[in-house]
Amino acid sequence: MSNDTILSVNNLKTYFYTEEGVARAVDDVSFKVREGQTLAIVGESGSGKSVSALSVMRLISPPGRIIDGEIFFREDNLLELSPRQMREIRGKNIAMIFQEPMTSLNPVFTLGNQIVEAIRLHSDMSRKEAREMAVDMLKRVKISLPERRIDAYPHELSGGMRQRAMIAMALSCNPDILIADEPTTALDVTVQAQILQLMGELQESSGMSIILITHDLAVVAEIADYVCVMYASKFVEHGPLSEVFRNPKHPYTVALMRSIPHISTEKEKRLTTIEGMVPDPLQHPSGCRFHPRCWLRRGREICEVDEPELKNVEEGHFAACHFSDDVLQGTISL
Repeated sequence: MSNDTILSVNNLKTYFYTEEGVARAVDDVSFKVREGQTLAIVGESGSGKSVSALSVMRLISPPGRIIDGEIFFREDNLLELSPRQMREIRGKNIAMIFQEPMTSLNPVFTLGNQIVEAIRLHSDMSRKEAREMAVDMLKRVKISLPERRIDAYPHELSGGMRQRAMIAMALSCNPDILIADEPTTALDVTVQAQILQLMGELQESSGMSIILITHDLAVVAEIADYVCVMYASKFVEHGPLSEVFRNPKHPYTVALMRSIPHISTEKEKRLTTIEGMVPDPLQHPSGCRFHPRCWLRRGREICEVDEPELKNVEEGHFAACHFSDDVLQGTISL
């Protein structure tokens, strides 16, 4: 893995202006992605993970708006590019696998039409050459009988095949960064393992970087190098995978890990749950945004009043908790 930074997001803020008020979906988020690295953004639904990814792609639609921050792809600040310049980067340099392939693939066009269009948009290939490349991409993602499946419509494929087709389309222009938004959601565990293995193989062969958006810590443990834990529109912890998993420093990270079923768990023992819900981005609580659900806050007024800053708790390991030293250690083993 290279130490060169390929993507740098600094103090990103994406807000949605609604009749009910301003929803701060992404609120001062910063992270970096190195060449060949897999960075995972994890958290419950509603934490702001997908909006962060869409912001990088500049696919935020009204009433949403990126109001502050910088998104550097190599030397270019994507927020300063024209719509035409941004269209040239999407797909060619930064590609995205969306959360639900059935709604992302156009149901009235065949797979071939959609992949060929993506290839020709960023190259000078003829339609015949682009079709041959599309067949080759379907082979790479291990879709059987690609010469026939290229003329199939999305509804004629299983969920796993549609997800593979989405990966083929995303990789058709050999992007530098692949953003995968919940790439294994709604897939059975066997297909899930195949998709993860496929992404790892394609990354190894092409050297691309991956931003993985997920709520599944088991998936994160499988392929990530670096982990960012997101809660209520902010990062509450981030660091190398081994550090965050072996020595979590934020109570939300610990709570997520405790909720994972484990083969050694006693049959009669109930899984640990996190009480309450992720707060509405229209009404984030004062102080630490996790404090209404946190067991460490009891008798500690500072949690309700002062919002903790991300601080370096260990070398390269950051957490936003007033009492990070009190967080239980050794919560999960890799």
